[in-house]
Amino acid sequence: MSGHGEGMVGPGPLPGLDDLAVPGRPVLVVGMRVTGLAVARRLLSQGVPVVAVDDGPTEETRAMAAELGIALHEAPAAPLLGELARGAALAVVSPGVPVSHPVFGLHLPVVSEIELAGRAARALGIPLVAVTGTNGKTTVTTLVAQVLSASGIAAVAAGNIGPPLLDVVATRPEIVVAEVSSFQLALSQTFRPRVGAWLNLAEDHLDWHGTMDHYTESKARIWASQAEGDVAVGNADDPVVMARLAGAPAATVLTFGLGGPAPGRFHEEGGWLRTPEGEPILAVSELWRSLPHDRSNALAACAISLASGGSLTACRRVLRSFSGLHHRVELVGEAGGVRWFDDSKATTPASVLAALSGFDSVVLIAGGRNKGLDLGTLRAGAAHLRAVVAIGEAAPEVEAALGDRVPARRAASMAEAVEVAGQLSRPGDVVLLSPGCASFDWYRSYAERGEDFTREVRRRIEIGKAVV
Repeated sequence: MSGHGEGMVGPGPLPGLDDLAVPGRPVLVVGMRVTGLAVARRLLSQGVPVVAVDDGPTEETRAMAAELGIALHEAPAAPLLGELARGAALAVVSPGVPVSHPVFGLHLPVVSEIELAGRAARALGIPLVAVTGTNGKTTVTTLVAQVLSASGIAAVAAGNIGPPLLDVVATRPEIVVAEVSSFQLALSQTFRPRVGAWLNLAEDHLDWHGTMDHYTESKARIWASQAEGDVAVGNADDPVVMARLAGAPAATVLTFGLGGPAPGRFHEEGGWLRTPEGEPILAVSELWRSLPHDRSNALAACAISLASGGSLTACRRVLRSFSGLHHRVELVGEAGGVRWFDDSKATTPASVLAALSGFDSVVLIAGGRNKGLDLGTLRAGAAHLRAVVAIGEAAPEVEAALGDRVPARRAASMAEAVEVAGQLSRPGDVVLLSPGCASFDWYRSYAERGEDFTREVRRRIEIGKAVV
């Protein structure tokens, strides 16, 4: 029910967690993939008994639970879950647990893993830098960790971008840069980053949050527990973020945006990225790519890094050498005057529109499992499209959104989608896999989806070379 990287366990019990557990009463851990296992291991090392629940355990999950000596309850019916909850002190829920899960209807405190990690980090005096937003979180988190490391600070990236935050805190690092999701923030109570950044807001995860108001409130919790000595960073070009930033309790507020200079704003002027004081950071032409969201992400990373102790020299060095992330508008092939880009990480319409803005004529491959979002907003990018190939469960919605604007075809597999896109494209075009949807109808992750696309693209190019 979660998708983090490999876990780590630091030595000894962690301070800051004692008040979460009631002596003699277990903690209910819901979702026993990497995040849940990290929580279970940590609680057991604290001497806290654990009862685990997972609605779809794997053999590996069962083996790990048995190795830890944990009672694992597989998809328990409501009466049994209620019985487990009556004996528990609280529940810790992994990010992938759906909001429809009955644990949310029990009379039991429910928190996320970052709540535990935040309490431990605060008790240990470990600064947390937290980044959230609908788009760009992984890029900015990666950049900040690299800038801090280049500044001589032993920074570790964690959360959705790497190992669970709790495991990283347990290793007592110098500073942690965490990518945090709306799910995690929604279930936090006292999470307090030393530097908290909210990059932007667009429709996402409405299948979990239900409403945009709840999604917005969850994102805003990144600043809720900040106080004197903390820094809040927000996007000056996003009115919702700025409205919430006005009420942030942090003593220091910084912004970033593509407009001109303003007090406390990292900005763009005269073809340069600049500090609030106007000092040049880097020429836009030196960036790995210069789409609007690329420039915005670079400014955000500089604002967060400098607020976290990084140097301007390190910002310049990292931005010059950075080449982007896998599955984010990544060039994977070129043949016959057509370029093929993997943007599988784009799981919202807003991400798709950002990618389309950088190209003039695109054959778009879009669809997958919709997260309760309005795919009709894709119509705003129709001027950039030659055609669309609709895939996955949401194929009818993609067709309905764009079929009256551009030619639309359906494909029943990625191989077919690549073949059809190739037929529809012309020299000078871009074929862009930018789904605007989650991958879980056909794949286990957006990365697996992107790899399948890349494999099919390269197979097509090789076949074309053989024919020639």
